[in-house]
Amino acid sequence: MPQGKPEFVPDDGLTTRQRRNRPLLIVHTGAMKGKSTAAFGMALRAWNQGWSIGVFQFVKSAKWKVGEEAALRALGEVHANTGQGGPVEWHKMGEGWSWARKAGTEEDHAENAREGWAEIARRIAAAQHDFYVLDEFNYPLHWGWIDVAEVVGVLRDRPGRQHVVITGRNAPPELIEAADLVVEMTKVKHPMDAGQKGQRGIEW
Repeated sequence: MPQGKPEFVPDDGLTTRQRRNRPLLIVHTGAMKGKSTAAFGMALRAWNQGWSIGVFQFVKSAKWKVGEEAALRALGEVHANTGQGGPVEWHKMGEGWSWARKAGTEEDHAENAREGWAEIARRIAAAQHDFYVLDEFNYPLHWGWIDVAEVVGVLRDRPGRQHVVITGRNAPPELIEAADLVVEMTKVKHPMDAGQKGQRGIEW
């Protein structure tokens, strides 16, 4: 795709403008780091376009302060104070129940995830945001906590022009099939291979 130009143009009856402005479902998956980072980079572009942004994190604990959250919340304040960019909402779903299990049973965590998804589905039905980041959402899908067919149906039938980016390892095949853009992050080399732990400014 040199200079962002498609290699062929489908005979779908759409104009170039209509095709260009289709809402996209995007999936970032794979074992390597960078899935969420890439999604938040897209959110910055969305903010610059004046779009309403909704970020919903499904794994990170409420106590885990990531740099992207601080930056996007600050940009939300910029919008509120000056009108520049777009509004930003950031929500953490549940108590942070993937990398380190917190108090509560697995069913408690699954119910938190389902409640989080129900809120997102309501917002999608109301076309509340222009750009959604469902961070680490592939995990509750992979674990069977949320019905994949239901998610695919809601995303397929979403009204208006709502872009959705979903991150996390083990993206379900049905979600990959439904997506317009899928990226798989694969590892070539990582500092952890040499025993180096994550560091501030790089991992958070």
